[in-house]
Amino acid sequence: MRRKDREVTDLKRIVEIIDECEIIRLGLADGNFPYIVPVNFAYTVNGEEICFYIHGAMAGRKYELLKANPYCSFEMDIPIEMDCIKEAKDVTMRYKSVMGTCRAEFLDGEARQKAIDEVIMARHEETRHFEYNKAAVNVTAVVKLTVLELSAKVNPVRGGADV
Repeated sequence: MRRKDREVTDLKRIVEIIDECEIIRLGLADGNFPYIVPVNFAYTVNGEEICFYIHGAMAGRKYELLKANPYCSFEMDIPIEMDCIKEAKDVTMRYKSVMGTCRAEFLDGEARQKAIDEVIMARHEETRHFEYNKAAVNVTAVVKLTVLELSAKVNPVRGGADV
């Protein structure tokens, strides 16, 4: 990382940034060009291991690419504000971001049901006790993304807290 002064290495602080994000962007291998797809996610932290969970149709480009190659990259961010620094005649975006690589694993049976109920639906207060259509589980792909490499960066608001 070029800007070491903006690097976040404390896992607790990184998880706080992840918790603020609603969308994770996956970079999937697709021939000569990467395919980048934004998706909602939930996550777990077990010691030093972070896993993201996504769900969707059992068909389509994202599904086919993850089936063909389970390794992908990810990025998530929180734009805070554009800062025009008059005294320095400089402009910078204040933000928080997390990125890295992960390995995808499609979940089936009890593991898929547990991920939906205990991770995905449990992430938000609005869905925690929501009675969803359980029959849809059998036609829903649930993917566990185990983080392999991780980095985080914050460009804090001047005079403010960085996370």
